[in-house]
Amino acid sequence: MSVPIPAAASEPLVMIRGVSKVYERGRERLEVLHGVDLDIPRGDFLALMGPSGSGKSTLLNMIAGLDVPSAGILHVAGRRIDRLSETALAHWRAAHVGFVFQFYNLLPALSAQRNVELPLLLTRLPAARRRHSAAIALRLVGLADRASHKPSELSGGQQQRVAIARAIVSDPTLLVCDEPTGDLDRHSAEEVLTLLQRLNREHGKTMVMVTHDPKAAEFAKHVLHLDKGVLVEAGEPPASGP
Repeated sequence: MSVPIPAAASEPLVMIRGVSKVYERGRERLEVLHGVDLDIPRGDFLALMGPSGSGKSTLLNMIAGLDVPSAGILHVAGRRIDRLSETALAHWRAAHVGFVFQFYNLLPALSAQRNVELPLLLTRLPAARRRHSAAIALRLVGLADRASHKPSELSGGQQQRVAIARAIVSDPTLLVCDEPTGDLDRHSAEEVLTLLQRLNREHGKTMVMVTHDPKAAEFAKHVLHLDKGVLVEAGEPPASGP
């Protein structure tokens, strides 16, 4: 089933055609996604919603190159990624995707600055350039004054903002956010969502966010719902926004 998002003038950043995903465990066969068709324009902020087991995280992982479909075609950032080898896919992810997870995934022994620098260690940038890029990313998320702090010295909301800085430090084509506010109180969640919204609106970052929270989905430009592996509904948040 195809669920449209309002068309963009240029080629979509993400183009999914007939994508299915089947997991096999012994004799058990579980089809998580069923022939999904979806276009995501450049500059969109898309929220994926649905009950547990609906396939939303599986779809997110495929868009991010963390998983591959059992059938169908998946183009992201001008590349057909469903045909890439594991090595090529890892290089593609490093160049094009920034990740924001529910539990931050920061290294506790490193400062905020060093955590943000981590993706740049895979590049040939000299140390001074890495530090400069990390400082810019921390400033964008409002944590320039916390650069020397370790994760244990930061609140949950601040840790997630460090994680967002790490996700954007290499200027990725796409940000994928898996329940980015699931471990935060409402105030911290709104700060993080406002930051993501600003990165989308002011810096043109394309984002795909999985969330179970309707309040979080209101910060997105578009909302898609999955049920039993099928896209069943499309919608847009109220025009007024949060």
